[in-house]
Amino acid sequence: MARPQPLIQDPEPTARTVRVMLVDDSLVVRSILERIVDQRAGLKICASVASAHDALDYLAREPVDVVVLDIEMPGMNGIDALPHILERAEKARVLILSSNCVEGGPAAIDALALGASDTLAKPGRGSFSGRFAEVLTERIMTLGHRRDFPAPIPVAERPAPAPAAALAIDTDQPIECIAVAASTGGIPAFANFLANLDPRITAPILLTQHLPDAFMEFYAKQIATMTTRRVCVAELGMVVERGCIYLAPGDAHLIVVANGRRREIALDRRVMDNGCCPSADPMLDSVADVYGKGGVAVVLSGMGRDGVIGAARLKAAGGTIFAQAPESCVIWGMPGAVAKAGIAAATLNPDAIALMLGSFLPGRRKS
Repeated sequence: MARPQPLIQDPEPTARTVRVMLVDDSLVVRSILERIVDQRAGLKICASVASAHDALDYLAREPVDVVVLDIEMPGMNGIDALPHILERAEKARVLILSSNCVEGGPAAIDALALGASDTLAKPGRGSFSGRFAEVLTERIMTLGHRRDFPAPIPVAERPAPAPAAALAIDTDQPIECIAVAASTGGIPAFANFLANLDPRITAPILLTQHLPDAFMEFYAKQIATMTTRRVCVAELGMVVERGCIYLAPGDAHLIVVANGRRREIALDRRVMDNGCCPSADPMLDSVADVYGKGGVAVVLSGMGRDGVIGAARLKAAGGTIFAQAPESCVIWGMPGAVAKAGIAAATLNPDAIALMLGSFLPGRRKS
């Protein structure tokens, strides 16, 4: 198989130029996409290849900002290739462009779970122009100009999980609410956490996972297959009940408020400084106000620093904070920010965090 050759041989691109790689087995589709991308100022096709193997070969030699990746390809398909692409090109964002990626559908969720930054349904061959071209180039531009990659943490500086007996955790305090924050890599991390959570822990779970709004209903249904808890996308005025999981909608921050003795869901659409919507900071901030020392925060894999401000508020209110360990994260950004701020009671893998919460159960509290 011929080695892929760069389409552009000029020197280092300007700071505002986004280098784009196209990976699709269809020459016709690649030709159409090349024309669309080349017409947008600030975008540059650096490679256009027909297979995942060719993409990996190119990535071993040249930097790329955004990879536009098809799923259905002969040999290694896009889903199988995705983890290898992310490993080979540490700072590249991957946009899955496939006819299988109906917005909010299972293939899109699978791709996001494996670390893709975005997905877009591929139209029929006669529908690539107009609105699709605008959406595609805008998404590539947005992904290409994100630069919130966490600095690599040297192995010697990564915090080692402390033995359970040494953790400063008040296990005599019942858990009243578990608030989970997650972004890139958070879908499999939350599944791992949930699978290992003792069913006797019935405190309500609030989940802020960075996903577009169209994905939330499907994601809620996916979570429901993993648990006996009732799972729903949060709506204004819902009563927060034990044994339930409330998922933040994609267009609002999930917060909890006190209404007499009841706890209810509220939705907040303020623009946050971190640019996230939904954002974990308002959620954790509200848990600090309503539950105080009965609140537990779990900050899972994700890019950026969303959650660290709210987690600090919850810690100050007496709550307990857990952060995912770097070795199990797709990106150790959000949990890394919490760990480096010194507010995490422990930095553990998701299954270990879940097992740690079992120590809060009455029959397992320290005497």
